[in-house]
Amino acid sequence: MSEDPSAADGDTAAAGDTAAADLRDLPAFSDGRRHSLPGEPEWPVREVAVEYDPGWFVGGYDRVEQPDGTEKDYYWAELSPATVVIAVADDEVLFVEQYRPTVRNTQLELPAGVVEAGESYTAAGARELAEETGFAPSSTTLLQEVWCSTGVLRHTRGYVFAEGLEPVGVDHDSNEFLVPRAVPVDEAFERAREPPTNDATLEGLLLAEHEGLL
Repeated sequence: MSEDPSAADGDTAAAGDTAAADLRDLPAFSDGRRHSLPGEPEWPVREVAVEYDPGWFVGGYDRVEQPDGTEKDYYWAELSPATVVIAVADDEVLFVEQYRPTVRNTQLELPAGVVEAGESYTAAGARELAEETGFAPSSTTLLQEVWCSTGVLRHTRGYVFAEGLEPVGVDHDSNEFLVPRAVPVDEAFERAREPPTNDATLEGLLLAEHEGLL
């Protein structure tokens, strides 16, 4: 773990910092955004194709030579790294309640958002927490970096624990229609498991509990 109230030296927010060189010079991955780039391939990559790039994610495929000598197109969608924040104050966990048009339901979630260029997971977590809930942390800790839905996504996620919260002004993005909710620590899992739920919220709570923080 790396503790840091703003940005930790070892908290790079992307496995892409040591990513495959065959992607670095492609226009879709040299646009200044933070990308979730993969590591160096163990199976030969015969072709890399970018088929879709609307500006907030990249879609394409790698034509890969498999161990038996056959070739197959492995499709992927790449998204910028995201931060997920487990924030605790006065024995309560901060959540946000928001409607997700993609799945057409309202969910109780941990605060989260995209890691911007030049940010660490912890710095992005502190920013997102303040923007979404109106509370800024005095300290943050990176609990874990993970790859998400690896069968189709290239997307890293960092789980950040935040504490020492102080009120600041809320600054929602134009597409964020959410309501902050504070839930007692001893009720957090029960509330988070109520359908509909999501992986990031449950994983974040489990990691924090494993570290003895809940």
